[in-house]
Amino acid sequence: MKGLQLSEKYYNAHGVDMIEEKFPDYKDRIATGLVGEGSECFGFDDKISRDHDWGPGFCLWLTKEDYKAIGKKLQAEYEKLPQTYRGNKRLMSEWGSGRVGVFEIGSFYSKFIGRLKPPESLEEWLYLPEDFLSKCTNGKVFTDPLGEFTKIRDQLLNFYPDDIRLVKIAARCMSCAQSGQYNFMRSAARKELFPLFYSEIKFCSDIISMIFFLNRRYTPFYKWMHNALKSLPILGEFLYTRINDLIEAPDHNNKNEIIEHICAEVIKEFKKEGLSDSPSDFLLDHGPIIHDKIKDQNLRQRDVWLG
Repeated sequence: MKGLQLSEKYYNAHGVDMIEEKFPDYKDRIATGLVGEGSECFGFDDKISRDHDWGPGFCLWLTKEDYKAIGKKLQAEYEKLPQTYRGNKRLMSEWGSGRVGVFEIGSFYSKFIGRLKPPESLEEWLYLPEDFLSKCTNGKVFTDPLGEFTKIRDQLLNFYPDDIRLVKIAARCMSCAQSGQYNFMRSAARKELFPLFYSEIKFCSDIISMIFFLNRRYTPFYKWMHNALKSLPILGEFLYTRINDLIEAPDHNNKNEIIEHICAEVIKEFKKEGLSDSPSDFLLDHGPIIHDKIKDQNLRQRDVWLG
């Protein structure tokens, strides 16, 4: 059983009664679910994941006022719940505390985005990391009768504003071209192993990010970003397979062919979406064209490489 499913069953078995019996006046105000850090929140947990920070547990989210009123009492009751469920015990590492239990809604989101509520300006959106946005919008909300937690969640799930998306896609064009289409083969010719391996992985990382932006989805932490591609409708399965091919390719020429194939398919998608009309097969030439579509003058005046 996956961790998210285990957590929901655990909540239904123990959490529901605890809330109704101990906090009846707040049962229509407490949001519950499992969202945040950990492979189980993304659905990527496996047997290896179970050796730390995995097991039965869930989150309870309260408004600021409710947290002041019952936060400590609710946490105390939560900690009395069984530590083992269906033969699974929650194992906590040194850095894994605070992932489940009781949270004030604003503080929970602030942990990931540095704010009590969603950004209100393009500048604020610009500097929010993709992987942290993915962490606070993953998992599942089991219940939210008041709707306050889900209200913020839904605003974040609406993704970056269009201008920010264009900034990021344009910048990924530049970095992917630089690492994959330019420096990879030059490093191979020089027999410089560090830049050779780095440029390959840098290309993979940035092209994955590119595909997530095309799909209007947040790129998760690097450990899960490749697997997460399979869930994306636009070039997801394609890139997942091609990156495997790239990493396993026997020589530099084979790898270069795969890099160029990936770039060609991405450029086709640009044209399909009306992002670029350039005939070039070099991603670097598409970056400025996409960047010029940014409507906000301040963002458009930024260097295309800065994303």
